Amino acid sequence: MNSEIKWQKSSFSGGGGEQCLELAEVAGEIFVRESDDPDVIVKTSQAKLRAFILGAKNGEFDHFVS
Repeated sequence: MNSEIKWQKSSFSGGGGEQCLELAEVAGEIFVRESDDPDVIVKTSQAKLRAFILGAKNGEFDHFVS
């Protein structure tokens, strides 16, 4: 299944391609995986991904990395 999915990673990702989050849209769902463990895929909706990204931009998760 993974070979049929067109994965996209951020242009901010390092040149080596490891330790990157990759996203794909499949049948209206958003798939998320880490490039160093590509067989583990998390599925979510566009609305939930949007809420997460907006929360990250607003600093809601900063306490996890400080």
